[in-house]
Amino acid sequence: MRRTGDFPAAAARYFFPIMQEEPVVGHTLTEVNESPAAPSGAPAKTAAARPEPEGAAAPPGHPAAPELPAVPAELHAELVAFRRDLHRHPEVGRQEFRTTEQVRARLERAGLQPRVLPGGTGLVCDIAAPGDDRPRLALRADLDALPVPDTKAVEYRSTVPGRAHACGHDAHTTIVLGTGLMLAALLAEGRLPRPVRLVFQAAEEIMPGGALDAVKAGVLEGVERILAVHCDPKVEVGRIGLRVGPITSAADKLKLSLEGPGGHSARPHLTTDLVMATAKLATELPAVLGRRVDPRSGLSIVWGRIEAGHAANVIPQHAELEGTVRCLELAAWHDAPDLVHEVIDQVASMYRAKCEITYQRGVPPVVNEADSVELLRDAMTRRHGAHAIEDTEQSLGGEDFSWYLEHVPGALARLGVRPVGDGAARDLHQGDFDIDEGALTVGVELFTAAVLLS
Repeated sequence: MRRTGDFPAAAARYFFPIMQEEPVVGHTLTEVNESPAAPSGAPAKTAAARPEPEGAAAPPGHPAAPELPAVPAELHAELVAFRRDLHRHPEVGRQEFRTTEQVRARLERAGLQPRVLPGGTGLVCDIAAPGDDRPRLALRADLDALPVPDTKAVEYRSTVPGRAHACGHDAHTTIVLGTGLMLAALLAEGRLPRPVRLVFQAAEEIMPGGALDAVKAGVLEGVERILAVHCDPKVEVGRIGLRVGPITSAADKLKLSLEGPGGHSARPHLTTDLVMATAKLATELPAVLGRRVDPRSGLSIVWGRIEAGHAANVIPQHAELEGTVRCLELAAWHDAPDLVHEVIDQVASMYRAKCEITYQRGVPPVVNEADSVELLRDAMTRRHGAHAIEDTEQSLGGEDFSWYLEHVPGALARLGVRPVGDGAARDLHQGDFDIDEGALTVGVELFTAAVLLS
């Protein structure tokens, strides 16, 4: 019998060939050399030795764990190279044609049969023995990048002006791909205990999210449960954050277009003062909502754009406001549009301003199901130890993974990507975002263990 963590050499050579021309060494959990997330010129950091992972040792009262294979060095090297390739070539929502092709080609080389989703971006791939129609465990990744410039000084910096993988979707994609390669090898050995579906969706960053397109295309047909991870630069590499219940928030978009006759600023009483009306809406709408809903629901509006006028002595005829509506609680999110419309009409009428309201529904909160969280907790504990799990709080960020959970149970975990010892405050959606690439191995081993334990 092989030791837990072993992987047959023949299978490793077949499924995990080194694809890059030059060897690529990714960051590991025990050594971080000039971490890409560190500022340029920062000294190399070396992590303190971690305790030995618990591996397949089952916690007291649990049945004996199956063998939980570790990621082979060959696969880790390939995944680092794959992720860096995606990072160099970011594609925004519904334009992920190259990314889709890269994933499709690699899965096919492993003997799998991925199917590209309608529209030509995104794909789905089943890993199962012939005739095995039992319910699937699905693993989800998102493919798209953001329309922001990449400001990092690294050799795999984005080659596309104004586009960057500043949210970690390149890592999510690489992790689900790597898990698929691990599971394909286990299937070839007869060691895959259940059928699995890989879901690579497009357009997560475009409200209301490409998850709706994927669901419409049937990716959840025959799926019993779905899991995902999201990079978190506040969590140290080698750890994950878990939470039962809401882990993200609802997020909608709001645009107001105000119209009025305008006129000379010397006679505002003869005009519709759109600048004053816009300013009042910008301040009063959030304030009134704070007194009309339960504060525990977390309903809030934050403006991102305001535009009115072109000259100091001219009251304009048109003004615009744009922002986001976020909410922690599902029930309050359902009531938000009617309440927002009511308050806007009241404030705008005070200034005789005509206001066109565009309220775009985004995504509901991601609400993690308890059994799915327990599966992730069990998988991480047995593979990396209980010390590798931390509680996480609900964020105000939106995530279209929530649409899948409207149909099947599942959970999203926060994947630590912050280099060990890096104390800098970093966040998503910034041009300098990067990850410690040891997180790729952690994500693959987490998903692989979850499949074997499910």
